[in-house]
Amino acid sequence: MKKLLLMATGGTIASVSTESGLAPSLSGEELLANVPLVHDLCKFDFQQVMNIDSTNMRPQNWLQIRDAIIESYDTYDGFIILHGTDTMAYTAAALSYLIQNSEKPIVLTGSQQPMANPFTDAKLNLYHSVLYALDNKSAGVVVVFGNEVIAGTRAHKQRTLSFNAFTSMNYPPLAHIRGNKIIRSAPNNEQVEGGLVTYKTLNTRVIVLKLTPELNPSIFYLLKNDYDAIVLETFGIGGIPSYDGSYEEAITDWIASGRTVVITTQVPEEGLDLGVYEVGRTYQDMPGVLSGDDMTTEALVAKTMWILGQTSDQREQEKLFYQVICNDRIPQPVDTKICE
Repeated sequence: MKKLLLMATGGTIASVSTESGLAPSLSGEELLANVPLVHDLCKFDFQQVMNIDSTNMRPQNWLQIRDAIIESYDTYDGFIILHGTDTMAYTAAALSYLIQNSEKPIVLTGSQQPMANPFTDAKLNLYHSVLYALDNKSAGVVVVFGNEVIAGTRAHKQRTLSFNAFTSMNYPPLAHIRGNKIIRSAPNNEQVEGGLVTYKTLNTRVIVLKLTPELNPSIFYLLKNDYDAIVLETFGIGGIPSYDGSYEEAITDWIASGRTVVITTQVPEEGLDLGVYEVGRTYQDMPGVLSGDDMTTEALVAKTMWILGQTSDQREQEKLFYQVICNDRIPQPVDTKICE
């Protein structure tokens, strides 16, 4: 019989009502007790990694979860991480870069309503997570939520209240779960080549900057003290204001200072193409500019932190950035695949 490690981190699924509002309280063992159908499927161990609202989840906590998985990796057939929904996509993306080529499933799940709520989605999400983690074809980091299985690098929280809170951005869900059946619909990192590869270093000096009309590009200079990389969310398919040349000057200066700029779009779906409009083409082939293409902002933040944690060399950063890791971007002819 397979054995899973249920790792609790807090979040809505573990929350109870207090005078100050919902706050995480229940342990993983208490949560699983509410889903009696799973007890005959496998054996479980439990670990309370932390007990926080996911709004308070930070990169140092990603590394705690990573360490807990690696320390127990040889003991278990899979891992289920109970996590708050607000930052689940960031944690899933981060773990996808920190733990690569995993032949064992690492499943993140949670709920929109606490386990104690009479109309909760927590029970079904947890049950589906166990089913997926036990399936012999499952591997790597995924989010299981709302009857869908989403690659860890493609999850995005799209809704604040509905039970189908997460969307698989610009990539099909890996599977749908109907009753007790897992219906696979897209390739995952299930056929792993090579052994497990792990990393334990992140550079957290990464910020997301969203363009708005009349945003002063002098902000690039102000951010230098605190950040080494900017993920720039542009307009539309890749528009950056060009009315006086100040953005081009600021971005060029940022890169020349040895810092990293990743360009993406603030539009959630269908991705970036800097070559379409004149207002983006300036940056299409600019040395040092990294193009986010169809990646999610969550994955771009996590990948940039991971890359900068491995090297300060801009050429090496570019090489790592354009590698396709765990379905994080649609492969281009020059891309190198990892995890598929």
